[in-house]
Amino acid sequence: MTRTTRRTTRAPTSQLLLESDASASISPVAETDNLYTQEDLCPACSSSLPRGLKDEDSESWIRCDYCKTWYHWRCVGENGQLEAIDKWFCSPCRATDARRIVTLKPPTRKSARNRPVRDYVNLHSGADSSDARRWSKLLECKPFGEDSFKRMRGSELTQEWLDNDSAAMMEPVIIEEPEGLGMTMPPPSLTVAEIATTLGHETPLEVIDVGTQSSLAGWTLGKWSSYYSTEPSLREKIRNVISLEISGTKLGEQVLPPRLVRDIDWVEKFWPNNKKGNSHPYPKVQLYCLMGVAGAWTDWHIDFAGSSVYYHILRGSKTFLFIRPTVANLASYERWSGSEIQSHTWLGDMVDEVTKVHLQEGNTMIIPTGWIHAVYTPQDALVFGGNFLHSYNAALQLKVREIEIATHVPKKFCFPLFSRLCWYVGEKYLRDLRAKEDFTPRVLDSIEALSDFLVSEVRAMERGPEPVRRDVRDQVPTDKVKDAPAVARELRWRVRLAEGYTSDGDHCDRARAREEHATKHVGRKRRHEGEILPTDLATRGDPKFRNFQPKVWDGLEEDHEEGVQHLIVEPAQDISAFVENWKDWKEEPTSSELVKGDKVEVGRRRQVIVKMRRTGHGFERHRVERVVETWSWDDAQGADPAAAES
Repeated sequence: MTRTTRRTTRAPTSQLLLESDASASISPVAETDNLYTQEDLCPACSSSLPRGLKDEDSESWIRCDYCKTWYHWRCVGENGQLEAIDKWFCSPCRATDARRIVTLKPPTRKSARNRPVRDYVNLHSGADSSDARRWSKLLECKPFGEDSFKRMRGSELTQEWLDNDSAAMMEPVIIEEPEGLGMTMPPPSLTVAEIATTLGHETPLEVIDVGTQSSLAGWTLGKWSSYYSTEPSLREKIRNVISLEISGTKLGEQVLPPRLVRDIDWVEKFWPNNKKGNSHPYPKVQLYCLMGVAGAWTDWHIDFAGSSVYYHILRGSKTFLFIRPTVANLASYERWSGSEIQSHTWLGDMVDEVTKVHLQEGNTMIIPTGWIHAVYTPQDALVFGGNFLHSYNAALQLKVREIEIATHVPKKFCFPLFSRLCWYVGEKYLRDLRAKEDFTPRVLDSIEALSDFLVSEVRAMERGPEPVRRDVRDQVPTDKVKDAPAVARELRWRVRLAEGYTSDGDHCDRARAREEHATKHVGRKRRHEGEILPTDLATRGDPKFRNFQPKVWDGLEEDHEEGVQHLIVEPAQDISAFVENWKDWKEEPTSSELVKGDKVEVGRRRQVIVKMRRTGHGFERHRVERVVETWSWDDAQGADPAAAES
């Protein structure tokens, strides 16, 4: 979480004389008549300040993050740099609790793209860093794991696959032919020159210098088209384009993401249609055009907010390097990203395994949540793809967002309007849970992770500093969310109740298990659990939550009835027609429907539950009746049994 600044530099004396008493009480600085007073001393000072200190205005102070006591930095700093301190605790506080340790800020990160030149090859093979082809040499000298990712047909990527396959959207999937994906792409003959003409030659373009992995200013589509059409041997430097978003353009009208992506994409499903368009800002991340020349390299990264990616090679080829998002690998990535070791350390040496995958023209790949990857371009390539958030691993999506905050990723390179999108998603799921919609365990886990995030946003809104409160409030979509604290807390309560939690304490253990599951990528098989009845709650104890309580029934009656009867009906070989005619439920078959023929045994079970409670306006009663009939023919006749249920 972003913290408010906890240290200060001593203000000049002339400024202090002009400040009010209230302001003076905030900073432990006072000076009168050039004499040292008690306020000039800190707990670590000797009996008097050294008289050799002439420039009083340059004195620096630091405050303990626990006891809030101020100290001279020269007394406690041990010749360190004050500007590098993130959290600082005084010696007495550190002595009373070993968990209180002094931490340093990560190095300033100017941009997610503006990074030092990578000298990995120099370190490992002695190659010249000015060699534009050093990335391909790096791939030749490093070990990689075997590509065991699943190859699927486009028609197999369905909602049923997501719901029934525990490994779905947990590992990259390669679709070698686009047929069956429900996807639309421009013709393979499309050229970069045609793209520039369609979008406009003067359209600004962010271009990456591959050698330094930094952004170049002053580029347009027309200039890029000229560069791209130049013979590879005549290109003075290798450059890359990976962030041309084309939503709302004529080129964008030719691109339609795969059907499965559209079905689960949060922006597509939950962002209001009347809030999309040029007049309304919304997350435009679904349609990207990527144009890379031979030798281009995109260094290790995770797509913003842990979003998943669909990636189609229209022309050319790409080589992907993947690192599985385990807890240890994500920790290594966080330590590597945005720090000084990034310029001289190959991330692959800090993780358990790197897997290499090669994609050719016509291939499509789905990259799931959180996978760390780098991309090399063996030959000039034209790619279309996009990012999407979904409800099948939200816990890991939120974990990646925390890593982005910890590594100070600039807002420009974060998922746009992320918090607002989460509010839209949470509000819709709250309405679904109120309506008793059925969700798979994976989706329920994601809703719970989302609810925890929204509750944390509410707490920041309620308890944080005023700038933080204002930022959080601005992200709440008031067109859908009228009472953000109520929505967040009710969503968390309802999803916990749907998962069978009996208390907040029960939630803590299962929340830890959910976090481990999100990074282990071991899915659970789909299970169907019945609705929690009042009798279930009575046997396990009433659910105890801090913010919500389930409704309690004043009265409950349950009645069971079972019986068996024998009938003579039409021959069993006509069972299909028999079932077709009996779709309309009837208490008992009429005599006209009973034709002399085979004997059938009919087992009948009937259950009636009546629930009653008082309401604010009077009285409420629910009556639920369930009847199950099992029709069994004599086994000697060789007919299959028919079952009916209502």
